[in-house]
Amino acid sequence: HCNTGALATVEWGTALGVVRMAWLQGRLKEVWVDETRPRLQGARLTAWELERWGVPYRIIADGASGFVMQQGWADLCIVGADRIAANGDTANKIGTYNLAAVAADNSVPFYVAAPLSTVDLATPTGREIRIEERDADEIRRPSGEGLVCPEGAPCFNPAFDVTPARLIAGIVTEKGIVRPPFEEGLREMMGRK
Repeated sequence: HCNTGALATVEWGTALGVVRMAWLQGRLKEVWVDETRPRLQGARLTAWELERWGVPYRIIADGASGFVMQQGWADLCIVGADRIAANGDTANKIGTYNLAAVAADNSVPFYVAAPLSTVDLATPTGREIRIEERDADEIRRPSGEGLVCPEGAPCFNPAFDVTPARLIAGIVTEKGIVRPPFEEGLREMMGRK
């Protein structure tokens, strides 16, 4: 969901770096790539990076992820993070919470991959994370192209949502995987050198 590769971060990226390593180790057959509306970062950027690496993928509409998981076609779901609260609640690109809820309903493990610099121990829970609202034209004119709704249609365009820690199986960091309870594990991981 969104883009978590070298274009968004550095070197191999976060979640996409995990995907690339799984591919190189022969543990991955195919990646389902959400288009990631409204900016289409999955379709435009993630697909481009996977194509460059030779990793098989298929782009799906954001709303198709539930169907893919319901059919048993996904073994694991992994996303990046923009900010992680002390309790493990995770803010990421809008639609991440939907993925986590659908994954939970279909018994698909949901992981977050992010550097420890993303963890904010001073923010107790995701409720304290301020969510930016972006320009309505991102919805009205996807990718800056033609209008897809009535001119001036009212839109609500939050950039991020917060996935509750209870839906997350683990947080993959540069120092290892943190598993629930996250509050203890994140504090411990942050203290490691």
